[in-house]
Amino acid sequence: MAEIVLNSGDTAWMLASTALVLLMTPGLAFFYGGMVRTKSVLNMMMMSFITIGIVSVLWIIYGFELAFGYKGESAWYGNFSFSGLGGMVNELTNNGGVYPIPVLVFAAFQLMFAIITPALISGAIADRTKFTAWAVFVAIWSTLVYFPVAHWVFAFGNKVGDTVTGTGFLAGKGLEDFAGGTAVHINAGAAGLALAIVLGKRVGWRKEAMRPHSLPLVLLGSGLLWFGWFGFNAGSALAANGIAGLAFLNTQVATAGALIGWLLVERIRNGHPTSLGAASGAVAGLVAITPACAFVAPWAAVVIGFFAGIFCALAVGLKYKLGFDDSLDVVGVHLVGGIWGSLAIGLFGTHVVNSIGLDGLFYGGGSALLGKQALGVGMVALYSFIVTLVIGFVIEITIGFRVSREAEVEGVDLSEHAETAYEMSSSSRGGSF
Repeated sequence: MAEIVLNSGDTAWMLASTALVLLMTPGLAFFYGGMVRTKSVLNMMMMSFITIGIVSVLWIIYGFELAFGYKGESAWYGNFSFSGLGGMVNELTNNGGVYPIPVLVFAAFQLMFAIITPALISGAIADRTKFTAWAVFVAIWSTLVYFPVAHWVFAFGNKVGDTVTGTGFLAGKGLEDFAGGTAVHINAGAAGLALAIVLGKRVGWRKEAMRPHSLPLVLLGSGLLWFGWFGFNAGSALAANGIAGLAFLNTQVATAGALIGWLLVERIRNGHPTSLGAASGAVAGLVAITPACAFVAPWAAVVIGFFAGIFCALAVGLKYKLGFDDSLDVVGVHLVGGIWGSLAIGLFGTHVVNSIGLDGLFYGGGSALLGKQALGVGMVALYSFIVTLVIGFVIEITIGFRVSREAEVEGVDLSEHAETAYEMSSSSRGGSF
């Protein structure tokens, strides 16, 4: 067999994809920042930016090894190593097989996933969170939840000849998750639910209007997320090839379908399709197609996206019935959308578009693949929820996770950062803008 050598085209595509995925976190900051009230916008955006700083440092120190290391041969975690990635400069990526891209490029690409996942959680606890406590949470949660779960889902092991070592538990069980429906979205959605329970409801929830302060910012943020998501999904092919093209196209059409589905629900339910609904529907579609983008045909991607828009639009109202204050609908969009997209592979998956994929129920494959998908969904959701609940309560009873009532009413921008997003008159500060 010929020796695999570095492919400059694949490497260039992966570097571009990595940059696109990084752009998603500032895009998320705009998306979330526009959805909160004026007195909270800087804090909301800073929760995303501090995540970039913390996770990037941890990833180099031990995060990448813990997620993708194989020497310990564990299905639950990688290496407990503090290598700093210094000895990998000349290595090619080996993740279930050798890819002609540098392992440091693969590490950089996966880092961007590790960054945005905890950042997604922040939307569930908007308006009421201590910034320092959030930073501590990000460091602990990434270490105890994201890095191990990434190993379960994304680590296909180090392959030498016919021997593979260090395969993640769910990857070894045959879970199909191309770009993070379980490891990213279900993981973040379940954690968001846990933290919403820990921190409790915002002051005035369901009594005061808490409308988005800037819908143009929300649309800008969703547009940046949509743009960056092509790197998120198509980049997960780890090559500039046909699978990347399939993931790229499916990402586009599923997102379009979800946008239409969400607006349809709004039109029927409320009589008016809204810009917030368009932005939220687009994100719901992006979430749902993430695990499935390389395993389904484009027509199925449209169907998955369309129903994601409907399901998520209906799901965001559950917080009022169940009594938890998920500020920016992390549960309704990321948990519900991630679950639907992951299970949809068991329905629409086909080897016709991807030879390594299995056939789902609608392609004569029976329920076997659907069962594997359900196992992954359940394990990740349960683990993330329980561990997050413990981390959240420990932080709350030690350093405190939530700001005081007075600080929340005044605004977390002032209390936590001594700044305001906009020049306001002194008499208006502290109100529910």
